[in-house]
Amino acid sequence: MINEVLNDADNKMGKSVEATREEFAAIRAGRVNPEHVRQDHRRLLRLAHPVVRARVVHLAGPRTILIAPFDIGAMPNIEKAIHDSDLGVNPSNDGKVLRAVFPELTEERRKDYIKIAKGKAEDGRVAVRNVRRTAKQGLEKLEKDGEVGKDDVTGAEKKLDSITKKHTDAIDDMLKNKEAELLEV
Repeated sequence: MINEVLNDADNKMGKSVEATREEFAAIRAGRVNPEHVRQDHRRLLRLAHPVVRARVVHLAGPRTILIAPFDIGAMPNIEKAIHDSDLGVNPSNDGKVLRAVFPELTEERRKDYIKIAKGKAEDGRVAVRNVRRTAKQGLEKLEKDGEVGKDDVTGAEKKLDSITKKHTDAIDDMLKNKEAELLEV
């Protein structure tokens, strides 16, 4: 019973760490990522889809993205969506391909991204702590129901604390790496 609670907590904390890693990957650090360019090509349904699902996207360098839509008629919608986004990009249209050159990150923008990264790291740590709290409540319920003894729960809580520390340390390491990546010119 105790091992199930601890294993479940470890798995959930690992998923929280992985979600935080994905959030960090979404923060631009001088290179473009086509997954983050979204296009609202179904205005009636108001569904924003990643451009890569509906188009052929190529990276033509660390700051340039080429978008070749399968449907040329969708080109104005894609161009408008990119222009209206907060990416700070004005795409050029040659009739077949959209070319978007992303500007270099300024020092101010890099600091803003670091603040965003710190916020995402804190969200990840909160998620890990929430899993810890739920697991601790599960252990206390096992003790209350008489399925395990107090000493077993005390030992399990120490293991739970070490599992929690392992995952929060992983998030902190990711944050340090992201900060260094963002400050790299």
